Amino acid sequence: MSVLIKGGRIVTASDDYVGDVYAEGETVSLIGESLDVQADKVIDASGKYVLPGAIDPHTHIEMFFGGTTTCDDFTSGTVAAAFGGTTSLVDFCMQAPGTPFPEALDNYFEKIERCKPVIDVGFHIGVTDIEGGGGLDALAKLPDEGVTSYKLFMAYKGAVMVDDETLFKTMEVARETGGLVMVHAENGDAIDVIVKNAVAEGKTDPIWHARTRPMETEAEATNRAIQLARVAGCALYVVHVSCQPAVEPIALAREKGWDVWGETCTQYLFVDESALEKPNWEGGKYIYTPPPRPKEQQEHLWKALVTDDLSVVSTDHCPFNWPEQKAINGREFEKVPNGGPGIENRLHMLHHFGVRSGRITLNRFVELTSTNVAKRFGLYPRKGTIAVGSDADVVVWDPVKELKISAQTHHSNVNYSLFEGTEVTGAPEVVLVRGQVVVENDELVAEPGAGRFVKRARAGEKLTAAGVQEAVPA
Repeated sequence: MSVLIKGGRIVTASDDYVGDVYAEGETVSLIGESLDVQADKVIDASGKYVLPGAIDPHTHIEMFFGGTTTCDDFTSGTVAAAFGGTTSLVDFCMQAPGTPFPEALDNYFEKIERCKPVIDVGFHIGVTDIEGGGGLDALAKLPDEGVTSYKLFMAYKGAVMVDDETLFKTMEVARETGGLVMVHAENGDAIDVIVKNAVAEGKTDPIWHARTRPMETEAEATNRAIQLARVAGCALYVVHVSCQPAVEPIALAREKGWDVWGETCTQYLFVDESALEKPNWEGGKYIYTPPPRPKEQQEHLWKALVTDDLSVVSTDHCPFNWPEQKAINGREFEKVPNGGPGIENRLHMLHHFGVRSGRITLNRFVELTSTNVAKRFGLYPRKGTIAVGSDADVVVWDPVKELKISAQTHHSNVNYSLFEGTEVTGAPEVVLVRGQVVVENDELVAEPGAGRFVKRARAGEKLTAAGVQEAVPA
């Protein structure tokens, strides 16, 4: 199968020009002006942007948490992602305490075999129990399977939270294996005390989810993780940064040249803590962690995205239906399964309120949602750019297409949207994964199974279209 995308405005993290893209099989074969080639399919991209497919490095699909399981499987979740212009994601393979790491991975491979994805998928390993997982040697073998990132929670005491010993030992393994350590940075011990005190005083409404997780607990844990990573000598990636106090230690580390990256998520740029006070306990829809912050924090996050103190925007897609799942344990904030949906609308929101409003450039838009992710997570240059030899993961984006975001029009299994009713301009028209058209003119045209598992490279290596890992030139 060959595809010719003609006359579009090709935008990568560094380039912006009008041209044609020709993909033969799964990879980009030619890029140029007025290409004279025969193709099985021709897409007229005049007046459109031609972008690298977006990559979401932070999703929780079919994950058990809080007495229930997130409502998207790897078919529905990846269909929703594709309709939003995302062509690859890296999901968290969570190790249940006591489960060997290979078994935890097998559980997730079974999920993508049973509910086949329409976009490409990679895995992080969520570390909760090193000894139960088979010890440090078993942890060190995971990068050989293309799972090159370790996620640890410094929060959720009594569930998935790890102690500093586990965190530090994992950091030492990552240093030796070329892995990346990812942290959910909040001080779980302090938060546990604050939550118990609030509940004892009868403070159980959703707003107390935010009031019992103050910004300082995020800032402290972020700084602690950075300092431990510095001692261990490993690369660190801080997930879902929600506020300026947590940005500050990341900014300082980057100023010093340390290998520290931070991401924020779409919801932190647009949803503030007042959402938790919606009547009829609908504030429970917005119980995710870290919580929505005061509105003024949003401006700090936008600035951090411009200065590269924060380098990625992900979704933390963790969908539970309301009220069937969100209220499964009763209507007390501390019992609500934490998480919110968002896999489909990341690019819509960032394009409309970021690019169109002048907050970020088109190049930065691509960088935040695709190129930086590919580089940090061992997918570049196979993914994250449009270049000869790269995967033909391409989004033809209509910059003037209008869309009203609604649970009724999205493609996830979840029954609400964090951005319900928001009107945006700019949306995908055609989405290709490795040269195969997956979405076209608001229709799914690919079958489940169009996506596949991708083994990722280690830090300091690059991933080619053939899947060969090579050293990155100095």
